[in-house]
Amino acid sequence: MSRSPEARRRADDFGRRGEAFAARWLAERGWEVVAQRVRTKAGEIDLIAKRPGLIAFVEVKTRASAAELDLAIDAARLARVAAAAELLLADYATGGEDARIDVLLIAPGAVRHIENAWLG
Repeated sequence: MSRSPEARRRADDFGRRGEAFAARWLAERGWEVVAQRVRTKAGEIDLIAKRPGLIAFVEVKTRASAAELDLAIDAARLARVAAAAELLLADYATGGEDARIDVLLIAPGAVRHIENAWLG
């Protein structure tokens, strides 16, 4: 099913607002967001965030309701994020940090931070 250009634009705007919220949410918890929407040949990383000794490649999923969050992410999507993160690690790691894939699921009144979402 193909969406109209207007529907795609609205969905993109909704996702961008979610990513901006996620960046603020992480910063409030001590993370430094060093990049947003980084594209690679394997896919896109929504956010790259650091804190001492750790770099997180963060997939952000924004939904209209908390009930929709359970279906927002799957193994195939996480595999694409992991492949993109692998391509970017050398560009963003300054040496010695642990790296992981995190997921932030966002809906009105709900934020779920899944640390180490990809253990592959």
